[in-house]
Amino acid sequence: MARKVGTALAGHAPAATQATQASAVSGASSASGQHTRGGARALEAAPGPASGPVCARRRGSARALATAWLVGMSLAGLGTANLAHAAMNFCAAPALQSSERTNADPGVKALVADVQAHVNDVPHPLAKLHTEGTLPHEGIYDQSVEAEKELDLMRNAALAWRATSDDRYLKLVDRFLLAWVTTYQPSFNPIDETRFDALILAYDMTASALPVKTRNATMVFLNKFANGYINAVDAQPRPLKGTFANNWQSHRVKLIAMTAFTLDNRKMIAAAQRLFIEHIGDNVAPDGSTLDFTERDALHYVTYDLQPLVTAALAARRHNRNWLPERAANGATLASALNWLTPYAMGEKTHEEFVRSSVPFDAKRREAGLPGYSGDWDPKNAAELYHLAARLDGRYTPIALRLAPTPPAWLAVCLPLPAR
Repeated sequence: MARKVGTALAGHAPAATQATQASAVSGASSASGQHTRGGARALEAAPGPASGPVCARRRGSARALATAWLVGMSLAGLGTANLAHAAMNFCAAPALQSSERTNADPGVKALVADVQAHVNDVPHPLAKLHTEGTLPHEGIYDQSVEAEKELDLMRNAALAWRATSDDRYLKLVDRFLLAWVTTYQPSFNPIDETRFDALILAYDMTASALPVKTRNATMVFLNKFANGYINAVDAQPRPLKGTFANNWQSHRVKLIAMTAFTLDNRKMIAAAQRLFIEHIGDNVAPDGSTLDFTERDALHYVTYDLQPLVTAALAARRHNRNWLPERAANGATLASALNWLTPYAMGEKTHEEFVRSSVPFDAKRREAGLPGYSGDWDPKNAAELYHLAARLDGRYTPIALRLAPTPPAWLAVCLPLPAR
């Protein structure tokens, strides 16, 4: 399926055109003094004089900045019709040519059809989400789960716009994104907020084509969001313990890394990489087993722990950084953790879930009859994890395909080809 999608999505604008559009428009505005990724690249690539005093070089840089800003503002005023091929960050899928759309992969068609069914929806953002530590029908669990569907819709609409260049899908992203980033108040609970990865991807794919108001509001929100998480972690004593060492930290690292690379904020990227490596050392033993497996006695939590780390590594990979083999002080790597889980994913080993969990809430969920909290672990629960990992390293592709012949629709469209 992944290769078929890649074939269907073969037609796209030249890379030079994408880069020019993205850098011009992305440089139009910036929150908190940070250049967006296109604006930063435009400045870095601007030619300077071969010789001359420092002041001349500064004048050249100033002129380059002013030019990028003016061009960006001009393009922003032209609307989005010519910006459907804007360069992307996390997702690699190129746009479909008109002749390809009727023959597109069924997964692409299904995703576009689903978005089309919601094209006129009105956003209903919440100021707070809360599902962590609660069961269905408790507190605002049900409302939160329903609201989270809007985050996924934003991501899927961005992918649909990318595939079809249909302006209606971009307007849907704009409408929902602005509503959410001006309403939601971050709690910095990574379990409650892990689904914001979809919002980050939606912005990542559409930033260069969004109205200035939405783009600026989103950059302000994302800066506050990621910096709040970074500050929360850095305020903790070392070595990190508790929820700053287990799966909660994996979700923090994911949100920080995705935001950092989306904003192309160098300081934030450095923090993301530092916290990623630190967390590998805190959470993964040299043999590849995880702290969450020790605490929860469940492979359910191994996959829940590793999936956000693989997603963070994918964000880094799109920026030519390979975090998969990054070695922590104890010798552990993300690759070793995936390799530890592989025999269970392949059915060579089995595990009865949560028998010796040290967390009372696991017993509560088992007693409530929630699926997956008793009996043997189902390897298919690791399908999305290994489909993500396959885009980091092709060695994981056979495992992914064995667990599920096709990846989730959003991933098939976002990253259509396995890593080479």
